[in-house]
Amino acid sequence: MTVNRIVRIVAGFFIMLSLALAHFNGQADLSKLSWMWFTLFVGFNLFQSGFTTFCPMDTILKKLGVPETNSCSTGGCS
Repeated sequence: MTVNRIVRIVAGFFIMLSLALAHFNGQADLSKLSWMWFTLFVGFNLFQSGFTTFCPMDTILKKLGVPETNSCSTGGCS
């Protein structure tokens, strides 16, 4: 497991945990449709991408032609 994958897992877990704590503390109502569900979706995708390496944003950016890495050998480092 790489640092990048562990960071995704931990970040996703913390997002979902903070939403759950806010919900059970009465500060966020996840029983109603709201923007909190979008935050949960982002957190879940971060969490699962750490295990599966599938990330919808990666797919979208690759299709748009964004390079995966910044190579210093091509003068990309500054």
